[in-house]
Amino acid sequence: MARPGSGNIPGSACIPLLILLLLLLLLLHPSEAQPSPGYYPSKMFRSMAFYEGYSTLWGPQHQTLSQDQKSLTLWMDRSSGSGFKSTRSYRNGYFGASIRVQPGYTAGVNTAFYLSNTEQYPGHHDEIDMELLGTVPGEPYTLQTNVYVRGSGDGNIVGREMRFHLWFDPTAGFHHYAILWNPDQILFLVDDVPIRRYEKKVEGTFPEREMWAYGSIWDASDWATDGGRYRADYRYQPFVSRFADLKVGGCATAAPPACSPVPASSGGGSAALSPQQEAAMAWAQRNAMVYYYCQDYSRDHTFYPEC
Repeated sequence: MARPGSGNIPGSACIPLLILLLLLLLLLHPSEAQPSPGYYPSKMFRSMAFYEGYSTLWGPQHQTLSQDQKSLTLWMDRSSGSGFKSTRSYRNGYFGASIRVQPGYTAGVNTAFYLSNTEQYPGHHDEIDMELLGTVPGEPYTLQTNVYVRGSGDGNIVGREMRFHLWFDPTAGFHHYAILWNPDQILFLVDDVPIRRYEKKVEGTFPEREMWAYGSIWDASDWATDGGRYRADYRYQPFVSRFADLKVGGCATAAPPACSPVPASSGGGSAALSPQQEAAMAWAQRNAMVYYYCQDYSRDHTFYPEC
């Protein structure tokens, strides 16, 4: 009978070999743990009561406010969806909301938190979107981020989509979704992790006019789930989304010119992200991104000079 440690691999070599195997497994199966971005802009602003910064835009019969006015439930059925809008417009700022969406069959349902000036510039508006696109059981929700600048180009909608299958279940609890828009760049953040950075690179490709913040739930069956393959099925109504922890900070349109935009990193006025933020964003895109318009060569890239 062989003694322990005998054979081709000496006992003293077993521990280093195990360590090597563990490292190899980690490389093949990277950790799904959410990285720390090192900078937490959501902590810079207090949660506001709904009436302090927002008002109902449409579908008031499909909204319910909590007793403390700090959380809002929206729902959609066959008759209507619902939406709200900030009472002030902004020329830059931080806009965040904690959102929870429902499980089950939600195809075609769009739960959106976004900036827009569509009512002021119909057909020629700017928009910055974060949209949780409903799904069918067994498939993940998609978070779509998007940027529109001055509406459409030559009859073609010029959206700049980046989509993600998130590293958590957005139906299991609230997560904080935020847009940080300043004169140099737009950051899309999930729980303070930057998932996308859209920079001001080319003239005419960056939103610079005042915008309002919105939240809504609506029927986007024509495109939201697998390109419209699966549509809203009202046998499963009502479709419910919950908003809480509403936060706004930055420069309202009427603020003095000296008003300072919310910094994108702990470096203050610098537009650059910190190395820790860059690493967190790279992790999010590597592990969660499922579509990026600049990599879609079926689209006419003459509309996207920033790519």
